Amino acid sequence: MNTHMLVELVGYFASLLVLISFLMTSVIRLRIVDSIGALIFAIYAVIIRSYPTALMNLALVGINMYYLYKLIKSPRQYAVITEEPGSASLAYFLNYYGADIKKCFPDFAFEKAGINAAYMVVHDTVPAGILLGQDHKDGNFEIFLDYATPQYRDCSVGEYLYAELSGKGIARISFPDAPVRHEEYLKKTGFVKEDGVYGKRL
Repeated sequence: MNTHMLVELVGYFASLLVLISFLMTSVIRLRIVDSIGALIFAIYAVIIRSYPTALMNLALVGINMYYLYKLIKSPRQYAVITEEPGSASLAYFLNYYGADIKKCFPDFAFEKAGINAAYMVVHDTVPAGILLGQDHKDGNFEIFLDYATPQYRDCSVGEYLYAELSGKGIARISFPDAPVRHEEYLKKTGFVKEDGVYGKRL
């Protein structure tokens, strides 16, 4: 493989990263991947001596970094709404995001016996996540569904909700049937696996 072909592959790879970034629902991930793609594209442009293209892509990196900083430093304003398990708003939410919920939690069924508590997290009146489970009224809460909508999957919804639950008389939350793809999120938000069950003290 000659040098020219290697340089062209760098350009194609950078283009691919930029395209992939626009398929992401998380704004933070989108800007990170787009920044990496733009930076590689700037390097490619310098190699082929297309300096205006290099300048434009470096500017894109700077813009992405600026908005990433604002996203990270400006905490989102959430609120928790206590829902009744049979409420119309909860039913609408579960129906609207039904396909995505099924993809993330294939074994979840709303009809599952024991659901007696539901909490919805909203961001500026926009639903951002839902927590369904069984409140045992002894300080323990068993999770059946811990779902965040695609645009809010950066752990902030869960971290806010768990902090709020401690003020509702809940001292420990557990997720006995957590799907494999959800385990990384649980670890990031402070859950520890003991005897096959992920749990967290609040």
